[in-house]
Amino acid sequence: MHNITLTQLAVLLPSFAVVAWLFDRTSAVSFAAGAAVSILPQAWFAVLVFGFRQRRSLLRAARGAYAAHAGKFLLSAAGFALVFALLRPVSAPAVFAGFGIMWTLQTVGSARLLRAGY
Repeated sequence: MHNITLTQLAVLLPSFAVVAWLFDRTSAVSFAAGAAVSILPQAWFAVLVFGFRQRRSLLRAARGAYAAHAGKFLLSAAGFALVFALLRPVSAPAVFAGFGIMWTLQTVGSARLLRAGY
């Protein structure tokens, strides 16, 4: 797994506890489900793009990144569909809060990696 995914998981666990303490079980489970909708496709993307150690051509790497990004989008859409179809009861604000916080961590982490030269 990539460092961004590990950071997201490290933030999710205490965040889940805080949401459960401040609100209720439904909000906490919904928050975790929204976070998972962000974390799982990101981890899949990271494995596809950065998981291969062999050298490949720039064109092949770019094609792989485009395919991984498309897959990430489809996994996110399917994740939201599953959460709202199967999770009962569900708190929509908590789902989107979990997703948004993890997406923010992903964006900040990616920006830091780019600045570091990865």
